[in-house]
Amino acid sequence: MFSKIPLTALRVFESSARLGTFKAAADELAVTPAAISHQIKSLESRIGVMLFTRDASGVRLTGEGEQLFRSCHDAFVALGRSLDALRPVAAEQTLVVATTPAFASMWLIPRLGRFQRVAPQLHIKIETSNTLVDLDRDATIDLAIRCSSRDYPGLFQTVLLDEYFSAYAAKDFDPHSCDGVLNLIAMQWDTPAPAGVDWPSWCAAAGRGDWLRRAVFRHYDDEHYALQAVLHGQGAALASSVLVAEHVASGALVPMQLSVRLAGTRYVALCRAGHERTPCVRIFLDWLAQEIEITRRSISEMSAAWMGGAKPG
Repeated sequence: MFSKIPLTALRVFESSARLGTFKAAADELAVTPAAISHQIKSLESRIGVMLFTRDASGVRLTGEGEQLFRSCHDAFVALGRSLDALRPVAAEQTLVVATTPAFASMWLIPRLGRFQRVAPQLHIKIETSNTLVDLDRDATIDLAIRCSSRDYPGLFQTVLLDEYFSAYAAKDFDPHSCDGVLNLIAMQWDTPAPAGVDWPSWCAAAGRGDWLRRAVFRHYDDEHYALQAVLHGQGAALASSVLVAEHVASGALVPMQLSVRLAGTRYVALCRAGHERTPCVRIFLDWLAQEIEITRRSISEMSAAWMGGAKPG
């Protein structure tokens, strides 16, 4: 009954549609782009419809291609899960979480040890990228955590933390250096920063116009690298209250003038509608809620302490 189904061509088609290019599919399947193109043309000839439109900018799914992709992707995911379920030893379940490199390294990973004590049977696989994951198209991702101000119709969405941006520096940083130079660190945000999150806006709000006049800017193309420079005393930087919460709580970073806050966005957890009720996702979301409450209290207590005490700078 299934002997005439072109499984190889369908696997090639699913990879190409999911990844968006024949070259990416070739890399994933360890074949040449020419072999991918041949399989796609063979499949289109077999079923009698075009699955992709081709132009100078690349390839895009046709309406028929989109319909076939959803069926193929769901079928391959189901087959993969069935094979996993049949393995003799299934001591661990895996939850795949997609997020940005900055959130993973500065907030999530430092706390995962506590999660392993809560749910030792659940293995967390972290996938990091600054590119938004399409959860409708990639069913291998169980949960995505993003910094975003938009809504996602059709997906389950829960707000984790609101953020704001302040100026932070290492605890021994002195803005009044003897040579009159002030080192300020500028960065390329992992995700689009809200309008007005920059040093001119912060200096205007803080009444620190003199900082801009004597500033030497050090630029980094990654938020994580910029904060590493701050931690090592190389200057002050504008940073998300969420991402620096651990370092502020430990005393490694201090706010330069905490009363000056630039509005940020919010961190949200997303998954396919209904998937939030699966046991693995539910356990992880419940743990996230507990950790977020700890972070929220830490930020609040830190704010109260600095508002009532001396402010550096």
